[in-house]
Amino acid sequence: MTLFKELEARGLVAAVSDPGIEKMLETPQTIYCGFDPSASSLQAGNLVSIIMLRRLQLRGHRVIALVGGATGLIGDPSGKSAERNMLTVEQVAENKKGIRENLARVLDFDGPNAAIMVDNYDWYSGLSAIAFLRDVAINFRVPQMLAKESVKKRLEASEGALTFTEFSYQILQGNDFLHLHDAYGCTMEVGGADQWGNITAGTDLVHKMRGHTVYGLTFPLLLDGSGKKFGKSGGNAMFMSAEKTSVYDWYQFFLRSADEDVIRYLKVFSMRPLDEIAELERQMKANPEGRIPQKALAEELTRLVHGEEGLKTALGATQTLFGGDVTGKSASELETIFKDVKSAELAKDAVVGRSVFSVAAAARMFASNGEARRMAQQGGLSLNGGKAGPERTFAEEDLVEGRLAVLRSGKKNFFLLRIK
Repeated sequence: MTLFKELEARGLVAAVSDPGIEKMLETPQTIYCGFDPSASSLQAGNLVSIIMLRRLQLRGHRVIALVGGATGLIGDPSGKSAERNMLTVEQVAENKKGIRENLARVLDFDGPNAAIMVDNYDWYSGLSAIAFLRDVAINFRVPQMLAKESVKKRLEASEGALTFTEFSYQILQGNDFLHLHDAYGCTMEVGGADQWGNITAGTDLVHKMRGHTVYGLTFPLLLDGSGKKFGKSGGNAMFMSAEKTSVYDWYQFFLRSADEDVIRYLKVFSMRPLDEIAELERQMKANPEGRIPQKALAEELTRLVHGEEGLKTALGATQTLFGGDVTGKSASELETIFKDVKSAELAKDAVVGRSVFSVAAAARMFASNGEARRMAQQGGLSLNGGKAGPERTFAEEDLVEGRLAVLRSGKKNFFLLRIK
């Protein structure tokens, strides 16, 4: 199977600028993809682009990750219904550091076929407006620019409130392709389907100014089961930085993939051969309760982004959540694992030395002291994973780092107790 056919089979081809791409990809090329430095970390939506570059690099192509230090100061209107807040040069510079760290986890920046990271601010910061208009913008025609789907949608969504700055974005991105073609011999750009207009602006500009044929390929935008884009605009961003999204939450995000989505996600994200993914699909149909594909997806992407230690942390946190045993967990880890459960704060002297069920009642985990006692008598109340009968009292050592304890009623009703 050619690389292009594999990309098609994985659902990673939305449009191509030239049918010759399939043959072209069978010999080493230099290929780039752009990343918007609007945050200090990339997120799950960007992972499609990053793994696309990883696939290309593993097949012998040289890949370039372009961070839009200049274009990021303007804002891409593609897929947007309103003008976004502009970033400062300092903010973009800081965000670049985090993005470089994200990319280095997935792409190989060392060795004979090392990936390259560039910033278009480097070639725009010294370019005068006159030189830009005379040498670059003169090659673009307004009717063609207005005909771009991204521009038309933005005009419709904003009732015509598209700024000239946003309108010029496609010129800048087109010129990026020209610069990378001249500087690195770049022959192809890849990106999400919403980048089609910007990508073809580049292929057209290179052909017009250099007489060379270069290529563009887009892949479908990754959507969740409700049809929302995996990104910041969708309100469900899962960042690659553990400081923004915990390793546990990252793992759980993919583990919670719906049955109707998980095989598609595996094809897009996983480096497993397609026949192995087909086998996972067979296992899911035979044993849907086992969630075998979801576990495979979550483990692979957690290992890829956060390493073996990160995966170990995520699996340990998952075991804690479903088993209740907090042994070996720090207070900060417990805060992360149980951040979405009900909680309360009590003074230490209202906890230590008192019966567990009475503390649970005082924290309003139960409607009354009698209800809490009955749960303890029936064996349904737990403290830090251990059964807490009616005679069990809180001890100093039950408080993790002196400030947290995990209560549970039944099998799934967790409660986080904080100590003032």
